[in-house]
Amino acid sequence: MRVALVTETYPPEVNGVAMTLGRLADGLRRRGHALHLVRPRQHRGESPATEANFCELLVGSLPLPRYPGLRFGLPAQGALLKAWREQRPDIVHVATEGPLGWSALAAARRLGLPVSSSFHTNFDAYSGHYGIGWMRGSIERYLRHFHNRGQVTLVPTQGLAHRLAGAGFRNLMVMARGVDTALFNPQRRCEDLRRQWGADENTLVVATVGRMAAEKNLDLAVVAFEGLRRAYPNARMVFVGDGPQKSALAARHPEHIFAGMRHGEDLASHYASADIFLLPSLTETFGNVTLEALASGLGVVAYASAAAFELIDDGIDGLLAPPGDERRFIQAAATLAADPGLLARLRLRASARVARLGWDAIHDAFSGVLEELVLTRQRRQQYADSIIAVAPD
Repeated sequence: MRVALVTETYPPEVNGVAMTLGRLADGLRRRGHALHLVRPRQHRGESPATEANFCELLVGSLPLPRYPGLRFGLPAQGALLKAWREQRPDIVHVATEGPLGWSALAAARRLGLPVSSSFHTNFDAYSGHYGIGWMRGSIERYLRHFHNRGQVTLVPTQGLAHRLAGAGFRNLMVMARGVDTALFNPQRRCEDLRRQWGADENTLVVATVGRMAAEKNLDLAVVAFEGLRRAYPNARMVFVGDGPQKSALAARHPEHIFAGMRHGEDLASHYASADIFLLPSLTETFGNVTLEALASGLGVVAYASAAAFELIDDGIDGLLAPPGDERRFIQAAATLAADPGLLARLRLRASARVARLGWDAIHDAFSGVLEELVLTRQRRQQYADSIIAVAPD
């Protein structure tokens, strides 16, 4: 197939959506499909890549309001129509719902191309964290209208599919995410790194990883850590990531370690060198960090939502708190810290839990969905052509 992939974020930008789209694009190319990537230009003077079975169309962009470091693509329907008429894709996959994504939907429909989309971000849930909670209903209506214009919307969990179906979203299909267990695994634990954190083999290290923004609820991670530190005064708290809240959080809590953005093997070592992983966010559509923390053999404490709800058996390979119950979340962190035997059992089972969740199966599923949509469109076109052929003059 020739696949047009439209996204407003892409590596080397660092966020869960960019990582996932980079993985999916790589999976398509390794399976022999030609890829036309449409994305915003990430820096001035950037040139589009062109190589065998891969080309890019770069469009203009603007900064995302109140979210420094991220941008949204400007509408580009004219450029897309021109490009896709010159080299027609078999299918268009729209990964993000911004102005660029909307213009891609419009261009694809005008050209009669099948369209798939994916739901990566709970923008409606984000609204309350950025002072526009009053717009939540409008945002949900826009997202519903956007995704219902395509043939299928891929969602990462059964729970999200159920919620969206209840809100009127149609043609939903669950496609989970994978994890690179060759990269994220307990063997990445690094004693030198722990010493840099002021930790020895007897020190409990608690970590969070991800974008440091309001919707990630990081203040709860701080409170949970303070609770368990009453029993373990020498425990250390490590924040890995960057974002709009980092400076303020670091200023309020200079006693914690702010490791900044990490990548590749360095990121994997930061995961595996901790002991407990806290995920206090309630806005995740999936939460790639959940998979990475489990694969790294950490004792995970999370809310029973998104990937954590579907992957963790409470008390078996992690601890879960009811969504929004901060008291239970704090209590779960303290319980895990106070019971070394429980922590050891959860850590051992965590990496085993995700051992088979590699990306190859996800790539096969994604490719299969796109292929089926293309075949369905071809069959319908053949049927329409046959009707026309036998119609009387």
